[in-house]
Amino acid sequence: MFRGSHSVTVDAKGRVAIPASYRQALIDACGGRMVVTPHWDGFLLIYPQDRFQILEQELLSKGGFDTKVRSIQRFLIGNARDVEMDRQGRILLPSNLRTHAELESKSMLAGMGHAFELWSETKWQASQEDFGQALATQAALGEMPEALKDVSL
Repeated sequence: MFRGSHSVTVDAKGRVAIPASYRQALIDACGGRMVVTPHWDGFLLIYPQDRFQILEQELLSKGGFDTKVRSIQRFLIGNARDVEMDRQGRILLPSNLRTHAELESKSMLAGMGHAFELWSETKWQASQEDFGQALATQAALGEMPEALKDVSL
């Protein structure tokens, strides 16, 4: 399981180093093979290859006759790219995906359980501030998502 956020650098060649604390787990889980795909909120999702295959099958099992489902399939699966961690723990991010996420040299890698989110540092900070304010308002009004109402923090 991956958790926590880390400041990372995207180098001039478009490579990002996976933090050392995650590398062995990724080698053990997927031999360092991962899949990068865009998210519609303007960041990248990075999955160990085996986890992405589960997501891919789940998405494809939903059928393709619903245009909204088909659009999500096309966006996530059609833009997905296989990447492999090199000996220094880096992955090469395709240029079209770097552009989608507006990645800058300074970026944020957030462990989200079975995957990572890679954000530009600017977008990450703005999203965290916006989310924190919205969450505080929802909590004060008792409007937490139904799925989380029985979770004690």
